[in-house]
Amino acid sequence: MRSTDLSHPGADVGLLAPVRAASPVEAATGDAAFLQAMLDAEAALTRAQAALGMVPSAAAAAVRAAADARAFDLPSLAARAREHGNPVIPLVADLTAAVAARDPDAAPYVHLGATSQDILDTAMMLVAHRALGLVLADLDRAAAALAPLAAAHRDVPMPGRTLTQHAVPTTAGLKIAGWYRLVREAADRLERVHRSLPAQLGGAGGTLAAFDEHAGRPVGLALLARFAAEVGLAEPVVPWHSLRTPIADLGAALAFTAGALGKVAADVLVLSRTEIGEIVEGGGRSSAMPHKSNPVRATLVAAASRQLPALAAVLIGALAAEDERPAGAWHAEWQALREALRLAGGAARAVADLVADLDVRPERMRVHLEVTHGLIVSERVSAALTPLVGRATAARIVSRACDRVAREGVSLAAALADEPALAGVMTPEQLTQLADPTGYLGAAAALVDRALRSSRGEQREPSACA
Repeated sequence: MRSTDLSHPGADVGLLAPVRAASPVEAATGDAAFLQAMLDAEAALTRAQAALGMVPSAAAAAVRAAADARAFDLPSLAARAREHGNPVIPLVADLTAAVAARDPDAAPYVHLGATSQDILDTAMMLVAHRALGLVLADLDRAAAALAPLAAAHRDVPMPGRTLTQHAVPTTAGLKIAGWYRLVREAADRLERVHRSLPAQLGGAGGTLAAFDEHAGRPVGLALLARFAAEVGLAEPVVPWHSLRTPIADLGAALAFTAGALGKVAADVLVLSRTEIGEIVEGGGRSSAMPHKSNPVRATLVAAASRQLPALAAVLIGALAAEDERPAGAWHAEWQALREALRLAGGAARAVADLVADLDVRPERMRVHLEVTHGLIVSERVSAALTPLVGRATAARIVSRACDRVAREGVSLAAALADEPALAGVMTPEQLTQLADPTGYLGAAAALVDRALRSSRGEQREPSACA
């Protein structure tokens, strides 16, 4: 057994966050990933400036060569960030020293004209862009498993439940098709955000003035465009230091994703209860009760779906940012965004694994359709009797029959057959057929086809920021 490394006791490896532990998104959003993204932003800025003749090309090459996160001391950067309020200031000092060691003449060109928020905001967008690619892949994997599952159970009847009670029959296929639609809608929202994630460059006050001054000519807008291209993100219309729409949009899309996946988890948790057992997850064993097979993945997704809205609220709340550079609102985003990406990514991975291993049990569904002895189709009976005996009479007949079913445990068809008002109106055979829950599925099958057909063959466009 390997001993635990306690050299950095503040390290977070996901011990209390199993939904994202050891996931690709966790690695893509770790401190090392953010550090590399900041270095990527610094290198891209120098390349863009070199392309416009602002700095020597040798300086851009030196910065690029030095911009390797493995060469920097993360704990030291984190500790010094406290003194400065953000990690970019100590990073620029260390990067400048690393560049000077390679090419002393290149050192003055590190971070030329930029402000800390330019680098950190761009790094946040780079991290988000890379993480969203992983989330989208898992959502695609989940959709690819759900579509054939819905089609296979298109015509399988099961109890529909409202407010925890049997309502009317539905089909397993329609329920699963609903999950499929939610997963696709989440992917569509994330993809739109993915394509639009912007670079950030504005200088101290968002006017790009320092870049013009360093160049000795107006270069700000051209530099903004070139920097966005170099870093691989969308070009913003204006610097967004205190215009936090990109962060708010991302937070909202992540919250929707977690909620959509949470719906899948919520249904699986209910349907996999011991006394229901209609759709069961291949889960983990209890530590104390060997007979239990716990719906672990659904549980983790349900937990993520409850946490993410609060994080999105922080990100959306940062829209109310004062002045050209906000104090506190910007800083509040960093950890909230990282955790939102991790929760959404972990939930997407868990759902993709969950739906690939679902056990759908039509025989249990059929048993449960009979639990109410036909009461599940009382709506159908009322609708069928109304044109024959009138609405008021039909309501009284069905009400009496339902009371008798609940009281005596007879079938709804038998209770209706004993109603004098129905003598000569419907035969016992017709009443039995009317009370058959498998005959009251409405357009469920057509809705499954429609849900799958509306997305079949859809291809999201490649990201412009890829």
